[in-house]
Formats: sequence, structure tokens, C-alpha cells
Amino acid sequence: MDGSNQTHDDTSAEVCQILKALADPNRLRIFEILMQGDACNGHLNEQLGLAPNLLSHHLSVLRKAGLVTDRRDAVDARWIYYAVNREALLTWYGWLTTFFHPARLNVQPNVCGPEYGLR
Repeated sequence: MDGSNQTHDDTSAEVCQILKALADPNRLRIFEILMQGDACNGHLNEQLGLAPNLLSHHLSVLRKAGLVTDRRDAVDARWIYYAVNREALLTWYGWLTTFFHPARLNVQPNVCGPEYGLR
């Protein structure tokens, strides 16, 4: 496999990981809240009404996908603050904007199947 295919395969795997992470309604809601600014686990729990272990699971998926970062409070380490990974946001915004750009649509007719022989 040449380098360009490997790069394409790597990008496809990353895209799938991002889309899977955001495909869950709760994770999408979490991400939406974090788009409004940093939030602690208590705030997220109040906003979403999720059980703490479920909230933790969803945040873990978002972190593993690279979409969310976390940091512990400097005074009381029991408090964890979550934020959107701005670098990842810019990367995926650019990729998705390019991928879904209408100029990429091919308006040429389908050239396979029985209809192709009729032309």
C-alpha cells in the first residue's frame, strides 16, 4: 500500500472516530454545552441530568476522540473542568467544510448498469 492510501485510510479512521463520538445524542449535547464555554462535571450533570458514571463514560469517549480536554482544579482536585479542544475543532471544521462543499458534487450521470448501454 502506498503512502497516499495509508494517509487516506488513517484520515478515514479518524473521521469515523469523530463521527461515532458525536453520533450519540448525549455526547452531542455535552459537546454543545462545552461549545458555550468550559464546564465542570457538576455543571454538566445539572444541565444533562445524567448519572455521574454515564456522564463520565461520555466524556471519556469525547476525550479519546480528541474533541474534549480536561483539567483538575488547582485548589480541589476532585473538580474537573472540561473544554472543547480548539485545535481539533478547527481541524475538523476545515475537513468537514471541505468534505461537504457542494462544489465537490459530480453532476455527471451514472456510467454503470443497464441504463449506461442505452445512451
